[in-house]
Amino acid sequence: MLTVLVDYDSGNLHSAEKAFQRMAQEVGGGEVIVTTRPEDVARADRIVLPGDGAYPACRRALGAVDGMVEALEDAVQRRAVPFMGICVGMQMLATTGREYEEVAGLDWIGGTVERIAPADPGLKVPHMGWNDLVIDRDHPVLEGVATGDHAYFVHSYQFHVADRADLLAHVDYAGPVTAIVARDNVVGTQFHPEKSQATGLRMIANFLRWRP
Repeated sequence: MLTVLVDYDSGNLHSAEKAFQRMAQEVGGGEVIVTTRPEDVARADRIVLPGDGAYPACRRALGAVDGMVEALEDAVQRRAVPFMGICVGMQMLATTGREYEEVAGLDWIGGTVERIAPADPGLKVPHMGWNDLVIDRDHPVLEGVATGDHAYFVHSYQFHVADRADLLAHVDYAGPVTAIVARDNVVGTQFHPEKSQATGLRMIANFLRWRP
């Protein structure tokens, strides 16, 4: 089995690569590679799309890799290859991102990406640090993960899903903030599982074993 982490110059992928490689060794998950090549996406059994930075820059950088969006569309939407988006990689699943400007997303899960607006004006944005997950519905990638488990966040914008059935978990930041989304063979985490210690590593292991 091959798990591919897509590199489109969206940040340092070293910690994500190491976390996925570690869990692949533990669960017999096969090979994990980081790649810029659509050909590798085309032969992958699992696909991970990380993302750090501003939504418009990440979306344009992904689109600038010749053939990458087409390879992702074919693998994930047509052939139902299991997919995980992380941070901005998760946000790009939305229909539209509204960070600084309106930019079209991949539209794999309907919704918009909007600035976080806590009800308590004393809370700072970005939402940064550890927060407790609130599980909204069960999912195989959440096996062994419970409400109250911690995850590590660094973001100023959140994904508002159009259909609440696509929301797996949220956190409270003077109001609900989307933490995990999923539909069919697609899952996305706003937090960084590779930086979320036991909770994140368990989710990575579950993803590597997932059979949608």
